[in-house]
Amino acid sequence: MKYDIIVIGSGPGGYISAVRASQLGKKVAIIEKYATLGGTCLNVGCIPSKALLDSSHHFYDAVHHFEEHGISVEKPAFDFGKMIDRKAKVVETTTGGIKYLMDKNNIDVFEGLGSFVDKTHVNIAKNDGTSEVIEGTNIIIATGSKPASLPFITLDKERVITSTEALKLPEVPKHLIVIGGGVIGLELGSVYKRLGADVTVVEYQDKIVPGMDTDVSKELQKVFKKQGIKFATSHKVKSVERDGNAVVVKATDKKEREITFSGDYCLVSVGRQAYTEGLGLEKIGVEVNERGQIAVNNHLQTNIATIYAIGDVVKGAMLAHKAEEEGVVVAEYLAGEKPHINYNLIPGIVYTWPEAASVGKTEDELKEAKVAYKAGKFSMRALGRSRASGDIDGFVKVLADKNTDEILGVHMVGARVADLIMEAAVAMEFRASAEDLARICHGHPTYSEAVKEAAKAAWDGKPLNA
Repeated sequence: MKYDIIVIGSGPGGYISAVRASQLGKKVAIIEKYATLGGTCLNVGCIPSKALLDSSHHFYDAVHHFEEHGISVEKPAFDFGKMIDRKAKVVETTTGGIKYLMDKNNIDVFEGLGSFVDKTHVNIAKNDGTSEVIEGTNIIIATGSKPASLPFITLDKERVITSTEALKLPEVPKHLIVIGGGVIGLELGSVYKRLGADVTVVEYQDKIVPGMDTDVSKELQKVFKKQGIKFATSHKVKSVERDGNAVVVKATDKKEREITFSGDYCLVSVGRQAYTEGLGLEKIGVEVNERGQIAVNNHLQTNIATIYAIGDVVKGAMLAHKAEEEGVVVAEYLAGEKPHINYNLIPGIVYTWPEAASVGKTEDELKEAKVAYKAGKFSMRALGRSRASGDIDGFVKVLADKNTDEILGVHMVGARVADLIMEAAVAMEFRASAEDLARICHGHPTYSEAVKEAAKAAWDGKPLNA
């Protein structure tokens, strides 16, 4: 079988790339080693974690907030098994949707482990022991990533777990120790805290979500502490040991004192690493960097002219939406078009409650680059919409160039800011000024008014409702 494009991996980057290539008239095949399409994001990542976040959020609201709205219910209880079943149904429906897209776009799907025979041929080792070789004029590697760990930690996947196991635990932990205060650790820690677990987050850096703006980190940590999550920042984990149903984590703080944490589960969420095992990259000479990521040029082309790579296997943020954009870029490039991607405007989002979202430069990055800037900040507490819903935590911060007023970065904590951040991304894509954003009429009452107010604060220092 010969194809114009073969895509290895059916996650958000892979399947979107395949769809776009087919739309542009290419004959496309996609290879997936698992029985369901959708990769990590749809099966054991973005989608199932959001399903559990939503279920646990409903329960938390019933326990803590219904009464203030005048809603009286008997003592709320939850069926954890039903929550897990619902999550599984959401995943099943979503992955089934990918299969529909493959059929709709006439994309041939091969189930099995794909590996390179040479620069244009891929062998598919199928689960029944047979194999098949297919040929592609171009091949796109979209095999994603897997959870990273620390060299001294043994992941038994029962008590010492990754995010994959955390999505299907048989019970709610009594005390969940989370190693890593990044997005994954905070989201899954929030799920189990809402359901009654004690949660302790141990983070090596001096703040949680280290890659986000410092004000975002501080606000999130303050709110999570209010919710009962404990934090041990500036702590270096030295060992993780399991003893029966107990897990003991030892770490040293910034004064080199040894601190011991004891729980019944330990979630290791110290990031993710590129997954290229079994591809046979060394056989054909595809270059990788020191982090195991595939080296690519500005067109996402490897050192082998016929082979491209996208998503988590290449440098940059390990985000599903980044992989999707790269998949579209490669498909369009191979069809002779001139696509582009603005890596500065890929939003970062934390789906806790309140949510956090950022796009563009952080304040620390602007300081380090010695860029003259001005900042405008507006509290969600000052919004009528926030007071009406009871979601008064958080803020919006707009950073703009001091001389030109161009928006350089926007950072948010609050209700629905995962959706709200795209207003900032669109404005920045068109190189809007803070004044532009401040002069747009925003609906009242909405959460989006905080963006207008923060933009006005950055532009002339005079928000209207603060």
